[in-house]
This record gives sequence, structure tokens and C-alpha cells, in this order.
Amino acid sequence: MIDISISGLVKEFEVGSRILDGLSFQIDTGERVGLLGPNGCGKTTLLRILTGVMDYDEGDVVIAPGKRMGLISQIPVYPAGYTVEDVLETAFEPLHRMETEMAQLSQRMAEGESDPALLSRYDKLSAAFQTQGGYETQTNKNKVCNGLSISPSMRAQLFDQLSGGEKTRVNLGRLILEDTDILLLDEPTNHLDLRATEWLEEYLGKFKGTVLTVSHDRYFLDKVVDRVIEIQSGKAEFYAGNYSFYAVEKEKRYLERLRQYEKEQAEIDRLTETARKMHEHNTELLHKRAFSIEKRIAKMQTVDRPTRERKMEVRFGEREFRGDEVMTIKGLTKGFGERTLFNGVNLEVVGGERIALIGDNGTGKSTLLKIILGEELPDAGKLRMGPTVKTGYLPQHVRFSHPERNLVDTMIYDLDCSAQTARNRLGSFKFRGEDVFKPVSALSGG
Repeated sequence: MIDISISGLVKEFEVGSRILDGLSFQIDTGERVGLLGPNGCGKTTLLRILTGVMDYDEGDVVIAPGKRMGLISQIPVYPAGYTVEDVLETAFEPLHRMETEMAQLSQRMAEGESDPALLSRYDKLSAAFQTQGGYETQTNKNKVCNGLSISPSMRAQLFDQLSGGEKTRVNLGRLILEDTDILLLDEPTNHLDLRATEWLEEYLGKFKGTVLTVSHDRYFLDKVVDRVIEIQSGKAEFYAGNYSFYAVEKEKRYLERLRQYEKEQAEIDRLTETARKMHEHNTELLHKRAFSIEKRIAKMQTVDRPTRERKMEVRFGEREFRGDEVMTIKGLTKGFGERTLFNGVNLEVVGGERIALIGDNGTGKSTLLKIILGEELPDAGKLRMGPTVKTGYLPQHVRFSHPERNLVDTMIYDLDCSAQTARNRLGSFKFRGEDVFKPVSALSGG
């Protein structure tokens, strides 16, 4: 049975520039599909179209009737004062409505009403409530919370006070509890810690529904997906395997297309040379044969020269570092209210080190970075930077102070550089041609 069918899908945000250009594919029930493609190719746009959040210009989008679909991507906005428990409970709203109506009907029957329609309605609701797990909501919620490391104390916290990773975990838990038939995941591991990622991989392995995930985490894709759909130039290309299979097969296809192109070009060159020599003999018969060959060349179904995606040609602005000391941290402590994130942290960083800062969501990793940047103050302890150290920072969520500016102007204003220097830097990050004149607000997250 087909769960998702896309045919001839077209979507453009700028006239004449189609981000999706005749995209067609189908996903069968129970498949685990990875949706890949370069940044800005339309992956998140496609997920929004599937959920009805965004419209499209041409084509057909069909979701199997009666199938429930859920998308985990950007964090929804919940009413002020909502706790984590309140957010998780929103997954059971249909069951809560059934339970309320059942209680009302039960009250009416207890008061002596015996209308057959009332009894029939109660029986139907009771059967549906049981079938949909109405009596196991707390058990299921506890299982999901244990798997995603959502502790009892965290469930009592205000949702707005959580870190980005914690919010992602809670919303993933809510989506799983909604018991959807089709899961759409947009970079689900971006804000999950290692334990939560492993639990999600295990959960998806047992999930009986359909999964379509956008991810740049090749290890997650290897564990989860059994088919890859790649969006290239607005169209779909298919690979019957996980990410590792896709990576090898993509290179094979490139080399095969290159061989086909070179073989065809060699034949065109041979025929062109033959026609040229025939013309040189300057006889009517050979001229006719040459013209015939030239018509044959014109009708040949030439293939375009295949191209590889360009790699980023990036060298960060490293300077010669003088001295060993980069940063020293002594007795650093930070908390918010009654919650202590870390206490008595000591660390010494010397020149040339590469350090990974890992830990569960909410343990203070981003807060520590903000203290290093001077955006947050510690409650206790000292932090000293080396006298010649210059810090660069890439945050979880990139925001531009002037979203209306195009890419070139953003670089010129922020770096105080020439237009050519701005173009060169953008080019090294694969922004070329007319792309550099887009407003930064139009860019995808990647």
C-alpha cells in the first residue's frame, strides 16, 4: 500500500527559479526513507508541503486516507505557563475528549436515561478509547520519558525554561505518543544527546509505520533508513539502501555517466572529423555524405557532462598563535534558580587542541560557551583567555541582525571588506552566481 505519492511537484519562491521542478516519488507503508540533497534543495519545503503547512504551484500530493502524519522540526509555541507534562499531555487530546464525553454519558445514564442512541454512543466511544490505548496513556508516557531521559523533575519544569535540546526531546516524545502512522523527521538528531539518539534509533527500528527523515547524520541514516531519495535540481533520484550504500552507488553512477558522456563525445568528434575531410574533397557526392553525417550528429541524444557537487574550499582565518595558553578555567560554577548546571569546573586549553564538549541535554554545554564568549556571567570561579586569543562562534540557531540584506552586503558590512573579497569568501562556501544576491532571510537553515 502506498502511504505517500508525489507526482510532478513544482514549487518556486522566485519567478523562474524552481526549488522543486517536477519531483515525483512514492513511499510504501512501513518504508524507512532518508531524504537527502544539498542545502537549499527543498527538503524542508517538501516536508511542509506534505503536512499542508505550505502550498505548491503544480503537481499532486496524495497521503493515504485515514493515515495520521506527524512532523518534528521546529519547536511549536505553547501557551505561557505550560510545563513539560502539559506539552506531553497534548498528545492525548483526542483521548481526553473521548474520556470527557464518556463521563458525561455515564452521568446521564446514572441519572436514569436509557435512550438506545445514548447507550450505543457510549459503547462506541468505550471501544474506541480502549483500542486507541486510552487506558495505557500513563504507562506509554512513562516509557517514552524514560527512553528520552525526560526525568520526573524535568516533567514538572516550565517548557519555556528548557534548553534547545531538551525542547526537541520533549517534542519528539509528544510526537511518538500521538501514535502517528507516518513520521516526518527534520534533522531529529541535531539537538539530541547520544543516549536519546540511540533510543530514537532503537524506537524507529521497532516502529511499524512509515518514516521519512531529513538528516545530515550519516550514522543515524545508516541505522534507520533502508532507502534514499536524493533531491537534485528539483527532481528525485533513488537509491535502494542506507547512507553507506548511497555514498558508494552515487560515485558509481557518476563514473558511469562520465564514461557514457566521454564515449559519446568521442563518437561526435570522430564523425565531425569524417565530415570535415569529406567536405575538403569538394565533390558533390562527398558533400552530400558529409551533410548526412552532420544531420546525424545534430540528432544524437547527447548527455550533459555529469558534475560532482563541489566541496567547500574553506580555510578559517588562522593566525600564528604565540604562547601556549589559550584559556584557563578555575572553579567555574553556574546555575539558574535552584538548578545548578555545573560546579567547580577546571579546564586548561593549550594552543592547537581540538576538544569535544559532550554531555546530556541541559547539562550546561551552551551555557559554558556563552560564559567563554562573555554573554553570561558565572556564579563563581574564574575564566582567563590568552592575551592574543581571538574567538569565533557558530551558534545552534543562526540569526542575522539585518535579514533584509543580501549575502554580499551582509559580508561587506560585517567584515568591512571589498565586494570582491565578499564574493570570494561566499564562493568558497558554494554561494555562486545569482545566489549571492538573495536576502539572507531566504536561506535554508543549512
